[in-house]
Amino acid sequence: MTTELLQKVRVIDPVSETDQIADVLIVDGYIQAIAPQISDISADISIKDCRGLVIGAGLVDLYSHSGEPGFEERETLISFLQAASAGGFTRVSVLPDTFPAIDNPALVAQLQKQIKLEESLHSSSPLHPCTPAPLLQVWGAITSDLAGKQLTEFADLATAGVVGFTDAKPWENLGIVRRVLEYLQPFGKPVAFWPCDRHLSANGVMRESGEALRIGLPPIPASAETSAIAALLELVADIRTPVHIMRVSTARSVELIATAKFQGLPVTASTTWMHLLRDTTDVKSYHTALHLDPPLGNPSDVAALRGGVRGGVIDAIAIDHAAYTYEEKVQAFAESPPGAIGLELALPLLWQNLVETGEFTALELWRVLSNQPAACLQQEIKPIKPGEKAELTLFDPEEIWTVNRENLYTLSNNTPWFGQQIKGRVLQTWC
Repeated sequence: MTTELLQKVRVIDPVSETDQIADVLIVDGYIQAIAPQISDISADISIKDCRGLVIGAGLVDLYSHSGEPGFEERETLISFLQAASAGGFTRVSVLPDTFPAIDNPALVAQLQKQIKLEESLHSSSPLHPCTPAPLLQVWGAITSDLAGKQLTEFADLATAGVVGFTDAKPWENLGIVRRVLEYLQPFGKPVAFWPCDRHLSANGVMRESGEALRIGLPPIPASAETSAIAALLELVADIRTPVHIMRVSTARSVELIATAKFQGLPVTASTTWMHLLRDTTDVKSYHTALHLDPPLGNPSDVAALRGGVRGGVIDAIAIDHAAYTYEEKVQAFAESPPGAIGLELALPLLWQNLVETGEFTALELWRVLSNQPAACLQQEIKPIKPGEKAELTLFDPEEIWTVNRENLYTLSNNTPWFGQQIKGRVLQTWC
C-alpha cells in the first residue's frame, strides 16, 4: 500500500468549482481525505510539503498527432505518452491520420496491443518520475480514401473502442458530411470536424492581414474557416446530430458558434493552445514552428478566442501536438509542414500568460483543460473528494526550466520556445 500526504497544496477542482489550500491524503490511488490540516499521520506515510504547488483534476487532450504508426522518426507511441505524462495529461486522444490511417478495427486493436507491450517493456523506466502512463484513446477515421469519399465501417470501429470519429482534415464534399451526420447519429459517439474551405485557403500559409502583406507570405482569408463553419451549422440544424468543431481560429467563428449555441444547436467547439498565445505579428520571425493550420489569427482573433473560452462559447483547449523532424521543419516557412509540439509546454505557458496576468482565473484555465475536454468526449472527470479515484496533476507554477533536448520527452523540437526558459512545470500525475 502506498500512502502520500500532500501538505498545504492549492487544490483546484473545476467540477465542484473550488480553489482552496488543503492537505490531501492519497492511499493506493484513491483520495482518502482532504482537510485544512491532516494531523493523524502514521510512520509509513510519504509526506510532501506542497506550499506554492497546485494540484488539480488530470488534464485531458481532445486531439493530437502520433507519429506511430508510419512516422516513428517524428514520434513513437511511447515518446508521445511520455510527453503527455510530463505535461500533466492523464487522458490523451490520438488523431487517425497515421500511416496507415486508423480506419479499421484491426489497427485499433494493434495500437492497443502495442501500447500494452511497450508499457511492459518500459516498466523499469518510468514515463515520468512517480507517474503512471496516461490513458491513450484513439479517434476513428470517417473516410478511408484520400479523396474522402469512401466511408469507414462505423459500427466496427465503434465496437473496437474508438473514442469518436474524425478525419482531422477539411472535407471535400458537403454531401459526404451530411451522410456522415445521418449515419453516425445512432452510435452516440463524438464526431469532430475541422471546417475549412480549401478552395478559399488555396496555397495560403498565414492569416490574411497587413502583416501578411508586409512579410510576403500567401494569405488565407478568415472566410475559409467561417464559410465552412456556417455550412456545417446548417447541416447540424437540419439533422441534429451533435458535432464538435475543431481548431476554431477566428473572431467571426466565435460569433457563429455563439449564435448556434444560443439557438440550441448540439455543438461544442475547441481552439488550440497556440492560437491563444501567438498571433500574426509573431510570424515575422519566419519561425516554422509558427506555421500552423489553421494559421495563427490576428490580435483581434486572439482576443475573441480568449473571450470565447472564458465565456463558454469555446468549450475546451486542445493541444493538437504535431511532432516533425528537424529536417522537415528546417526549410522555407511556406514549404514546411504545419504543426508544433505542445504536450509538455501548454500548461506552463497558458498559466504564465493567462493566469499570472490575471486574464483567467486558475479555475477557468483548469476547467477548459480537464473536465470540459472530457465532456466533449462524452466522458466525466470526477470531483476531487474523499472516496474518488485519484486522477490528478501536481504542478509547480514557479519552477523555471529550459526547453531543450535534455528536458523534453517528445522526440521533436518544433516549438518557437525551443532554447528558451519558461516558468511552470508538472511534477507528478496520478492516473
